[in-house]
Amino acid sequence: MITEELVRSALKNVYDPEIGMDIVNLGLVYNIDIQEGGRRVVVDMTLTTPACPAGPQILTQAKREIESLNQVYSNLEDVQINLVWTPFWNPSMMSEEAREELGFF
Repeated sequence: MITEELVRSALKNVYDPEIGMDIVNLGLVYNIDIQEGGRRVVVDMTLTTPACPAGPQILTQAKREIESLNQVYSNLEDVQINLVWTPFWNPSMMSEEAREELGFF
């Protein structure tokens, strides 16, 4: 069955092209909800700023990466990405690795 960990791993393939880091380590993924026994995945995520020019590309890629899991987990039928702004993203939400790499201490 598909798990939150598998979805999170797939989302590590999605990079913010302006920052050059994956959206998971950037702290942009807020919640992953596996529903209906793995048939549906709902993700709440944000962007670093509402004016992010790469926003549509990031959201599309996130959905595509999760949908690709249905090659192994054939019961996955629906993926929904919710763009949320609460809480508003800030650098403290990044992983320790991301903060070090980007120079935030």
